[in-house]
Amino acid sequence: MKLSSSFSIKRFTASESGAVLIEFALVLPIMLLFFALTIEAARMMWSYQSVIAGVRDAGRYMARVTPADICDAGGSVAGLSTTLKGIVEKDIGGTSLFPSKVTVNSVTPSFSCITGSYRVSPAPVGRVSANVTIQFPMGGVLDIFGDAISSVTTDVADNARIFGQ
Repeated sequence: MKLSSSFSIKRFTASESGAVLIEFALVLPIMLLFFALTIEAARMMWSYQSVIAGVRDAGRYMARVTPADICDAGGSVAGLSTTLKGIVEKDIGGTSLFPSKVTVNSVTPSFSCITGSYRVSPAPVGRVSANVTIQFPMGGVLDIFGDAISSVTTDVADNARIFGQ
């Protein structure tokens, strides 16, 4: 029995045996994009929250070691930069607080004297600012879909009332 060519073409076009593979190939890039975005967003949030906590701790430290009469006696907090950068970057045991590829570029301490109806006037208020760069390891995956974001640089700051030693 010989099959006609039109019968075999109809059978071939009616077959759905490779449809799932084609659908998966179409959906895979979108799944990879969502996966990469989720991982990078989680890393960025973790990094940013770690920087906020480090800057807050550095501000508290500066509020305790800076003399309470710095507004009256004068002085500077610039000498605390290295110590404060260490507080932002590491925990008390010296272990890094950040995931890989997070860099603290600089930590800048400053203070201002605020006059008003406070218990002490002018009241010294310290400010710790950190400049941080977060690099994205999966930036190459995002490059497939258009504009790649390889890193983000941001500033984080915290103020604390200086109570002194």
